[in-house]
Amino acid sequence: MSTPAAYLALAHTERDDSALRRLAQCPYPFVWQALATNLHTPPAVLLELSAARDSVWNDNRLLHLLAQHPGANRTVLRAVLDAVAAKLEQGERPYAAVLALADRPEFEPEEVRTLGTLRGASARLRRLLARQLSTRG
Repeated sequence: MSTPAAYLALAHTERDDSALRRLAQCPYPFVWQALATNLHTPPAVLLELSAARDSVWNDNRLLHLLAQHPGANRTVLRAVLDAVAAKLEQGERPYAAVLALADRPEFEPEEVRTLGTLRGASARLRRLLARQLSTRG
């Protein structure tokens, strides 16, 4: 692989675990995001991506995609929740990831509800989070 476009193409289509692991090591946040949408990305790679950092926008998008990934297990989701909590404490706004986590049955509502009490949580986020959690059956 010699170009960012080649990395991106593979990140969307690759199925081999070792190749996906290698792709997660590349320096491009758009590749990380593509891996987070690839249904074949294994939980170990998703967990690794939960700690990847680039910029506020890219980090928040990646966390949102990881929170939505159907292959994310409780360990991955817990790492995402912890990363989201840290960002909220820093005053950042990973709101899409918060709401995606609220939809995950791997968490009890109270585990996610605590995100609404952190420094970066707005009143609007708290309302949306409460509404989202109330619709869970």
